Amino acid sequence: MLSPADNERLTRVGPGTPMGNLFRRYWLPALLAEEVPDADGPPKRVRLLGEDLIAFRDTDGVVALVGAFCPHRRAPMFFGRNEECGLRCVYHGWKFDRTGACTDMPSEPPDSLFKTKVTIDAYPTWEGGDMIWAYLGPPELQPPPPDHEVLRTSPGHRVVSKSFEDCNFLQALEGGIDPTHASIMHNMNIGDRTFLNNYDSLVAHIHLEKTDYGFTYAGVRHRSSHNWVRGYHWIMPSFHMRAAVEGSFGFREKGDEVPTIDGHIWIPIDDHTTWIYNFMYSHDPARPLSREQAHNAETRLGRGDYLDANYISKLNRSNDYGIDRKRQKYETMTGIEGINTQDFALQEGMGAIVDRTKEHLGTTDRAIITLRQMLFESLDAMENGGTLRAIDPQTYRNVRSVDRIVPSDIEWRDATKDDYVAKF
Repeated sequence: MLSPADNERLTRVGPGTPMGNLFRRYWLPALLAEEVPDADGPPKRVRLLGEDLIAFRDTDGVVALVGAFCPHRRAPMFFGRNEECGLRCVYHGWKFDRTGACTDMPSEPPDSLFKTKVTIDAYPTWEGGDMIWAYLGPPELQPPPPDHEVLRTSPGHRVVSKSFEDCNFLQALEGGIDPTHASIMHNMNIGDRTFLNNYDSLVAHIHLEKTDYGFTYAGVRHRSSHNWVRGYHWIMPSFHMRAAVEGSFGFREKGDEVPTIDGHIWIPIDDHTTWIYNFMYSHDPARPLSREQAHNAETRLGRGDYLDANYISKLNRSNDYGIDRKRQKYETMTGIEGINTQDFALQEGMGAIVDRTKEHLGTTDRAIITLRQMLFESLDAMENGGTLRAIDPQTYRNVRSVDRIVPSDIEWRDATKDDYVAKF
């Protein structure tokens, strides 16, 4: 369990908070590229780390990210005109380019130098992997753009989406890196429930190693003739990746579907809400990911057809996530459709921010414990001028995840060694 002060330190993300400052040292997804598709198109509201912003794609096709309010009289820039490489406030016509410079001030005399003294907050952006990334930290500490394998895949090999979660980022992230709950909560065929009494088959034995980017860990489930190995990576500050085989947890159909690697990036909107950027991509550079497979997989996970136009699940707190008590009694552990919907029901149900003073962590919570330790270490390093993990993309660019069935008489580390290397 954590003390109240430590829980606050890990969960608060607004400007000036320790965790907020840590997130600001990294490039973060701010929105999907599809949200600002057209040059000189409509601006888009963005809230990131407790800060209200406006995104727009300018005449050059570059996405800008600026403060949500005009520095003149604080009018909302969302209603601004996106024109000629700038966003013009419609209140008095002040116009700002993507760097934050004021380029026009028609309400002032033509010879006035006032516009050279006024700026709007603006943050650098980078577009990659169908996402718009932003850096909100000190300019002198700006790192290179991210270089995850998913960002190097072709559009035909990947699908990227996002979904809204109504709770603090940390409980969502902790749920994502927890391998033990998957065989229990996500069990879609409970049968006679004897699976609950088979520890070796049910519980993943965790093998964890700290790295320069975060940590890598494997959940190994023992069977009579083989081991089921799932290898994961957590990359600072909130990137998580895993692989999936056909039939895993019952949400992938068996057949000729392309095996994929997938994962999430949890991005705090503010202290109490989170955007989750979801990605999935083909294992094989020679085998694209069909749109049908991608859409079906997204829907089975609780996204796809379940998300509305604002990326909010139609199965949510207001309707108890569509729980079917009859299905829960006879067929599935939760009676809730969609792997991610099941996660949301439990994570949001904990409250906006979990009271971790009341927790009792067990032997299978090693990944959770290590995550918190490393976040505290990172906060200390940041505050003392130390080196942060995963700032250098070279530390993580060549990693990928593993999902393999390995015969029991073969050492699983040897069998999966080559699978951990990125192919794109």
